[in-house]
Amino acid sequence: MALKSISPLSGLLHKSPFKPIQEHMRTVFSCVSLLEPLFTALQAKDYAGVQKIAQQINELETAADKQKSTFRLNMPKTLFLPVDRRDLLKLLHDQDSLADNTEEISQILISRDMEVPEAIKDQLNVLLTNTLGICAEAKSIIEELDELVEVGFAGREHDKVISMIDNLRKSEHEIDQNMHRIRRSLFEVEDNLSPVSVIFWYKVIDLLGNMSDMAENMSDRLLLFLSK
Repeated sequence: MALKSISPLSGLLHKSPFKPIQEHMRTVFSCVSLLEPLFTALQAKDYAGVQKIAQQINELETAADKQKSTFRLNMPKTLFLPVDRRDLLKLLHDQDSLADNTEEISQILISRDMEVPEAIKDQLNVLLTNTLGICAEAKSIIEELDELVEVGFAGREHDKVISMIDNLRKSEHEIDQNMHRIRRSLFEVEDNLSPVSVIFWYKVIDLLGNMSDMAENMSDRLLLFLSK
């Protein structure tokens, strides 16, 4: 007798292929949202707090990885989908990259006692706020997936999501400008900092920038769904 899967996600897949994608994104966003208290603790030089939050990030990243693996294992190749299966898996990968980058940033910040250079402190806060903002925009678009399916990817819901995607792209452009300014500020003071600190800060800035690129990739996947 064939064994039935007891995975709750496998049950969800029979109802909607997008439910697990949305559940995964909620876990990813919970992980990403910890960046704010992580950097607040860092700026206060509360290194025990940084360690504690980094551990929470690690646990949420692991949970997101498990959800991703379960989704892949329970997604039948013959499942009828309103979108291309490969596009759905790429969307899942982009979502997961947000949690991966968050964990990588937290690991850098606990690898040594980092201090935020005064010259980039304000710009770093702006970059962080905008990065969290664009991740929230991406999550909001993912939350619209079920409604898009119900209306056949057309009508007012279609127009609403197109508008959300346009706004997200504007946010990504603004973050690109943030990135240029903060890199320039770091360049101007890097001779006064330890070379290792400079390398780590460029890495952290790049990882935050990658997150906005991933959020834009997610919106591009959704745009692909809407165009089919």
